[in-house]
Amino acid sequence: MYKTVKISKGLNINLKGDADRLLQKVARSKIFAVKPTDFYGVTPKLVVKVGDQVKAGEVLFFHKKDDRIKITAPVSGVIEEIVRGEKRKILKILIKADAEDIYKDFNLVDVAQADKNQILNQLLESGLFTYIKQRPYDIIANPDDMPKAIFISAYDSAPLRYDYDFALRKRLADFQTGIAALKKVSEAKIYIITNGNSVSDFDKIKDVEVIKAFGPHPVGNPSIHIEKFEPLDKNTIVWVVNPISVALMGSFFKTGKYNTEKYVALSGSKVKKPHYVSIKPGADLSEIIKNNIEEDARLISGNVLTGQNITKDPFLNYFDHQITAIPSGKKPRFIGWLPFIGENRKSFYRFNLSPWRKVQYDASLYGEERAFVMNEELESVMPLNIYPMHLLKAAMIGDVEKMEQLGIFEVAPEDFALLDYISSSKIDTQELIRKGLDEMKIQLG
Repeated sequence: MYKTVKISKGLNINLKGDADRLLQKVARSKIFAVKPTDFYGVTPKLVVKVGDQVKAGEVLFFHKKDDRIKITAPVSGVIEEIVRGEKRKILKILIKADAEDIYKDFNLVDVAQADKNQILNQLLESGLFTYIKQRPYDIIANPDDMPKAIFISAYDSAPLRYDYDFALRKRLADFQTGIAALKKVSEAKIYIITNGNSVSDFDKIKDVEVIKAFGPHPVGNPSIHIEKFEPLDKNTIVWVVNPISVALMGSFFKTGKYNTEKYVALSGSKVKKPHYVSIKPGADLSEIIKNNIEEDARLISGNVLTGQNITKDPFLNYFDHQITAIPSGKKPRFIGWLPFIGENRKSFYRFNLSPWRKVQYDASLYGEERAFVMNEELESVMPLNIYPMHLLKAAMIGDVEKMEQLGIFEVAPEDFALLDYISSSKIDTQELIRKGLDEMKIQLG
């Protein structure tokens, strides 16, 4: 018997450029980049230097505050360069990849026979534990803190949505093994979120509670379902894991190899032929996009609402499984302050004449930062039971008590992505929530 969640608040943004459900082969990247900034909250301590030979799965750096949190190499090769920024901050580690990967040999562990500590140690040693996010705070989980529940969203409701059923259709056995590992290490109830309007392979996974989700974006976000089934406070912990990560864990326990290859969607209106490719995190995308991306494109690692601009540094971020290319939006518009003049531009307020038609969206902000005025604008797309404007105001001034009362523990920055889209203030609400969560972590531990 399925559980169900239905929401009415939210918004589906219909953009051109959905990736076709077909896989195209691409040449292996020669250079891979591992960026410490992808591992939010980790202060890196390097264990490699330029010229070192590494195998896939060998440690590159660990967290200074907890040396059990290790980040490992996605491929084998030679450390070509360690790029640093101001105050010698490590920006990225560049690996010149071998033609074929040589894997570090991890001891095979039978998930069915192993105990909790054996599985946990394997996840930590391989670096796969960094794929587990902890709520509250939306950070890499603490190995000492076991969760009340685990949420896995196999339903991407964001624009140009990623199809988990297509990406993992041949890896369901790995996925099931990953579920068994998570169940053994946490002893927690596991929820899987799927699209309520279609039949999914994930509906058949064993030892989980299936939640069928109905409604507009952000119905696929775990926060919606955590709020209903496992409400959070400062003393309650749940884990959030991506389905791709679960399959990678399962593959690791079956083979003893840290193989992070995954399907990545190449999507967006500036992609000539949107499709899926099979690559590893940190891959140099230059050759992959060379003949398939039109000029004047904004390249994004992730989706258009929460992704990062990588146009000048085209490496796939470690936890992303989507590459999006949209127009950069640098061209001026005639009478640009009138939204219904010129091209049929998408708008939450339906200024365009065909609001349901798929449109080509660009990266323009259409205005500068303005006053953050109290109104019901943001509430119209926020399905969580919170007051988003009040919470954002509290986060702006770092009021810990107010943030706790207003539900900061229930949210993650991704839950505010639609607010950034519709807000007339142009203030980055995702960044505000991130700062608020960081402040709560500092003050409350």
